[in-house]
Amino acid sequence: MILVLMMCAAVMAGCGDDQTQTADENPDKATAAEEVAVEKIPHAGRTVEEMVGQKAGVLIEKHMDEQLETLGGWDSQQYRDFLEQTFNPIAEKELKTYFTKHENLSSEEVYDYLVYMLGSGNYPHYYKQLTDYEHGFVMPELPDGEDEVTTKQKKMNVVVLMDASGSMKGEIAGKTKMELAKTAIAGFVEQLPDDANVALIAYGHVGTSAGEDKAASCKAVESVYPLSAYQADNFASSLNSFEAKGWTPLAGAINKAGEILQAYPSDEYSNLVYMVSDGVETCDGDPVAAAKQLQSQNIKAKVNIIGFNVDNEGQQQLKQVADSGGGEYVTVDDSAELEVQITKKWQPSIGQLVWTQGVTIQQYTKAMERMNEIYNPLYTASDAELNRIRYAINFLQDEGLLANDVKKQVLELAESLHDVRNDHFKALKEAKESERKQAEDEINAKVEAWRQQWENK
Repeated sequence: MILVLMMCAAVMAGCGDDQTQTADENPDKATAAEEVAVEKIPHAGRTVEEMVGQKAGVLIEKHMDEQLETLGGWDSQQYRDFLEQTFNPIAEKELKTYFTKHENLSSEEVYDYLVYMLGSGNYPHYYKQLTDYEHGFVMPELPDGEDEVTTKQKKMNVVVLMDASGSMKGEIAGKTKMELAKTAIAGFVEQLPDDANVALIAYGHVGTSAGEDKAASCKAVESVYPLSAYQADNFASSLNSFEAKGWTPLAGAINKAGEILQAYPSDEYSNLVYMVSDGVETCDGDPVAAAKQLQSQNIKAKVNIIGFNVDNEGQQQLKQVADSGGGEYVTVDDSAELEVQITKKWQPSIGQLVWTQGVTIQQYTKAMERMNEIYNPLYTASDAELNRIRYAINFLQDEGLLANDVKKQVLELAESLHDVRNDHFKALKEAKESERKQAEDEINAKVEAWRQQWENK
């Protein structure tokens, strides 16, 4: 019996040792798991190539619209408010939990974790746009054949046909289509050669769009500025002498232009007709036939048309009119497009010397705007990432979770890599701007050389 009891005691003691050993091993396993968790934190980029390929941090992707951090100017307050009211409390909770479990991390490990959680994800998108950026400047056509030289000797007649039908009272961005068209036409006429003659014809500017006024309105085709040398004050007064009111006699207006130009044969004059209209013929005329007749007569007047905010039916008819008149048709929907087309498309061949430009102010401004739309968000996102990391470091130190020496090392690393990023972005931007400036200078120089050569022929 005594022997049996001793054996049972030995077995129980052995079982107790096994249980103790198993319990003692659990802390080791937990530590190992924690070490694996630390190892799974990806290595944050240390080179420009690595950093610009960086994904958004876990907390950024989960809790923040990434475009918030790219906002500039007054809009940036939205980002700051979101950080303070929403994001920072979430980040603080996550940081405190993690660093309570993971003590004695190196500065490199701390930085890797902070980028993993707080890093910006905007670099790949904007950086690719920056590397792909092109200024968009194009060398204009510089005609140099005999036709241009002989045409230069002809005097120019320009007849502008202004749609004053009731639909031109429609508004775009707070202004009537009539007001916008008048402004654009005034700018166009100002750029004509000094020896050019200009005429302004208003049509449909009488009566109303009501049926009882149709006959009177359709007859309302008036040369408000007779064909003559351009005088700014008189032309401005003529432009302001009518308003949008009635019907749309396109054919009548084209026929009127033909009557005015009858005395100017094409072997001595370059005759050009320009029309702005927002709709189709409504006076039962045939504008296609009228335009074709201008081309078949000895005046050979070209009819160029800009359709302003025109529906599909109107576009089809106006294009047919321009094609029959040997000219061009373009359609625009807003005031900016209207001004561009009038000052660009309405450049008659005889005026190529006068209007052919190198890089215009508008082209230069658009190129700069596109650069800023790429570079500013990229630079701002980099600054925002650094500031989030700074905030996290200070929070961890205040909570006693980060030693002062480690804090200093992490901050130095974060700031140095921020500078590497931003210096690279800046250098790339300056290189692109240098390419833009070089292209601008080359184009302008070639255009000027062509102009001087052409003028001396």
